[in-house]
Amino acid sequence: MTLPASVRAEDVGMSSAQLARIDAHLNRRYLDTKKIAGALTVVSRRGQVAYASPIGMMDMDRGKPMREDTIFRIYSMSKPITSVALMTLYEQGEFQLDDPVHKWIPEWRDLRVYAQGNYPNFITTPCERPMTVRDLMTHQSGLTYGFMERTNVDRAYRRLDVGGAAAGGTLREMIEKLAGLPLEFSPGTRWNYSVATDVLGYLVEVMSGKRFDEFLQDHVFGPLGMVDTGFTVPPEKLDRFAANYNRGPDKQIRLEDDPETSEYARPRTFLSGGGGLVSTAADYLRFCRMLLAGGTLDGERILGRKTIELMTMNHLPEGQDLSTLGFGTFSETTYDGVGFGLGFSVALDPARAQLIGSVGEYAWGGAASTAFWIDPAEDLIVVFMTQFMPSGTFNFRGQLKTLIYPALID
Repeated sequence: MTLPASVRAEDVGMSSAQLARIDAHLNRRYLDTKKIAGALTVVSRRGQVAYASPIGMMDMDRGKPMREDTIFRIYSMSKPITSVALMTLYEQGEFQLDDPVHKWIPEWRDLRVYAQGNYPNFITTPCERPMTVRDLMTHQSGLTYGFMERTNVDRAYRRLDVGGAAAGGTLREMIEKLAGLPLEFSPGTRWNYSVATDVLGYLVEVMSGKRFDEFLQDHVFGPLGMVDTGFTVPPEKLDRFAANYNRGPDKQIRLEDDPETSEYARPRTFLSGGGGLVSTAADYLRFCRMLLAGGTLDGERILGRKTIELMTMNHLPEGQDLSTLGFGTFSETTYDGVGFGLGFSVALDPARAQLIGSVGEYAWGGAASTAFWIDPAEDLIVVFMTQFMPSGTFNFRGQLKTLIYPALID
């Protein structure tokens, strides 16, 4: 699917001259210097695309230019989609946010908290309270990621391959491995980026009785017309699948994942709701438009308006931001002045965050430097796609904000 036709930026209260600075900046800072291969930036306001520009290459080795319908690995931009999927079951009365997770994962009833030691000889203490569904949705569960390389617990994640990186891994196998590992902290006491959203995908399966990919197709992708979003890229679409890059020791761009030999080009058993999806800018824009419109798009209702409002509130205790509650070393957002909702970061204080924007905008990003944000106060959506790992190497979201917000003229 390609993007909707763009309108004149001035027709939706934006400056076309200011928006033109996006490509100038990206070309000068990143493409001309070969820091990234290419990018696609989409700015939508008042339901219309005001700016859409593919620049550079989607595959440097094959000489393929970036296209509006390029398929990207969106990694952690899968998380908001998974959270929305779970909340459709919330609206069916399948769970409450304060329900204990062990209601659906009985072997997690007696999870404990790390005190000291190395795997498998951990010394642990009891949790202060059981882990809840909201703890998972807000990354306050006590779970972690193996790539953090910060603690003895995440070292055990790497040793056991928690997250299904090995061939043949499944969500169920991940759940079983986690049952034998301690939490980093007692649920609800800290914030730590983690495999929690993969667990949400497993909960979707248990509650619905459907495979996670099938549920997403039936309840999100199909109704929204997200025709290029899924866990794999079928053979007939591989020509549109971008190459993924990283930076070598010499700081030169190099291939991370060839689209033709990628794991995404073949069937996958680990259906990662936390980071396993591929998508296009057009598909993800439709997802964002649904959120901004209060849960509906083109007559299809995914969620109710009040559910979206609940998801995009700050759910950290006592209104805290990530800087006061954060435990880990990695996130797809800055910590100061930023809270967290049910699947999104939430802007609390732009001055404290030192980022131009609005209170209440919600956002997330992905490991290959993709990013999006939705600003209800300005009726604004931005989707940025590229394929460069790791995210955080270049502050694309911050730079795009300084270019896009000054384009607002009414």
